[in-house]
Amino acid sequence: MNAVIQLDKVEKTYHTGEVDVRAVRGVSLTIQPGEFVAIMGASGSGKSTLMNIIGCLDRTTAGRYQLDGVDVSGLNRDELADIRNQKIGFVFQGFNLLARTAAVENVELPMLYRRNNLSSRERRDHAMGALEIVGLSDRSGHFPSQLSGGQQQRVAVARALVNKPALLLADEPTGNLDTQTSIEIMGVFQKLNDSGITIIMVTHELDIAHYTKRTVVLRDGLIVSDTPVTNRLHAGNELSRLKTEQKAVQLD
Repeated sequence: MNAVIQLDKVEKTYHTGEVDVRAVRGVSLTIQPGEFVAIMGASGSGKSTLMNIIGCLDRTTAGRYQLDGVDVSGLNRDELADIRNQKIGFVFQGFNLLARTAAVENVELPMLYRRNNLSSRERRDHAMGALEIVGLSDRSGHFPSQLSGGQQQRVAVARALVNKPALLLADEPTGNLDTQTSIEIMGVFQKLNDSGITIIMVTHELDIAHYTKRTVVLRDGLIVSDTPVTNRLHAGNELSRLKTEQKAVQLD
């Protein structure tokens, strides 16, 4: 079985005037199917650049990148767009939902760009199935303004899943959410990962990283640690603990 991600001595240098900025400096990284990995690092560490490379949103300056067995290093813009649509689902901090479009129609959007066109009925069935996975099928006709932040993020996760990608990329997915809603969203990710979906998540929150299985830390464009998560948090347990604490505070 192919690794989902295989980076071999990947580099990325930005040319800004007379200064060259080496954002990623020879990173090698392997991520196998079914892993749940947090990428962490301070601002300027290279984590965003690395995620853009993994997400086929940016090209490497040097090195080799294979995504699900496909060498994407030399692909042109259209080929990269096809790879993104076929093999990667994206979840962002800001949800990025269309405001005047119902939840189910937001989820349908990635299917409109598939090479093998689906009928409108097939798109609707796939979208409803994705919403069912994230526990939001009963809100399929609601607009984003009618949904809570956590529900909007669930719609975004469903949209990322609808094309059955090899990889789910999440960029600070809990950044706009309160503590309880963040735990609920991490519960969704844990459920998806338990079903076999490979997830890579950028986060600056150490407690959120503890819901994953492996943590990769970058500094100055280099991986400085790559370790399994010990004392892993489980969303169901943490929600129960949080609700118990909230109840105790109310009784006081």
